[in-house]
Amino acid sequence: MTIGAVIKKYRKKIGMTQEEMANRLGVTAPAVNKWERGNTLPDIALLAPVARLLGITTDELLSFQDALTDEEINQYLSLIQRDLEEKNFHEVFLDAKKKIEEYPNCEKLIWQAAVILDARRMLMAPPAQEDYEQAILGWYERCLCSESEQTRNQAAGLLFHAYFRKEDYERALRYVEYFSVDNPERKRKQALVNSRTGKKMEAYRAYEELIFSGYQHIQVVLNDLRILYMQDGDHEMAKKLVTAASSAASAFEMGKYNEVCMGLDVAAWEKDVAWTVRIMQDILDSIDTIGDFSKSRLYQHMAPKAVQPAFLDGLRQRLLKSFGEETFDYMQGNEYWEQLKSSEFI
Repeated sequence: MTIGAVIKKYRKKIGMTQEEMANRLGVTAPAVNKWERGNTLPDIALLAPVARLLGITTDELLSFQDALTDEEINQYLSLIQRDLEEKNFHEVFLDAKKKIEEYPNCEKLIWQAAVILDARRMLMAPPAQEDYEQAILGWYERCLCSESEQTRNQAAGLLFHAYFRKEDYERALRYVEYFSVDNPERKRKQALVNSRTGKKMEAYRAYEELIFSGYQHIQVVLNDLRILYMQDGDHEMAKKLVTAASSAASAFEMGKYNEVCMGLDVAAWEKDVAWTVRIMQDILDSIDTIGDFSKSRLYQHMAPKAVQPAFLDGLRQRLLKSFGEETFDYMQGNEYWEQLKSSEFI
């Protein structure tokens, strides 16, 4: 909000006309009118008297850097998009620049207006495009200091791609540092640069590591969600998530063991004897495939180590022991399960 807008807002709030205000301050009514229209500013000596007259502090009077509400930002962004269809780019750009100067601390306004104008700039290719680009990139740079990690990441990502398109890979990499080491976008962007700068092996390995860690994250989320549906007694969704987990294991070439093991908890929850037997059989028959991902070409540049036989033997014994626990007492009388419980198997 400009100083003139603040004056107008509080003058009307106390029910005072421009003429009355002018008389109180010893100025002319046209002078007050010019303040409110933003054509001129009050003399610095008048700031304190104006504030006292309006019943506000000088800080409030000078609050033209206040943040906009989300609703106001969205309305203005809609206006920019509409104006870009009806006006020339330069005119809309100058209006946005003025708005940003009016609200220099409003990060959401800055980066979203920048995104809209940047996209239209690349589409329309207006004259003096480099000047517009530098201003827009400057707006992105300002958002790198945001307290919001999301805003910082968005700004860093936009700057990264801007310099990546220019093939200025050294500068593009500077913005990768704004992403936390745990953010997969950091590794992906690094790999993107490596793929263009003669480091293809590093790029392949990074992408494969992202696939592998992405799969693990997917399975953790699917498992958590399955447990939640089981707590709510939703059998249909619990089974659906088992199917999704199995499909993911297949798609990411994680081996038969990982495809079949997901349903055992649901089978036990439902006390489905036949389903439990099938899963137990499939699990025991496919233990040797637990490390099959190491043979997949999806992960060939990671050079994953093969699973050792000692680990597989230990896993088999732990599984057999767990199959005999109280959780599976509903299996009593089933020939296959009774054999598993016998000393011959455990």
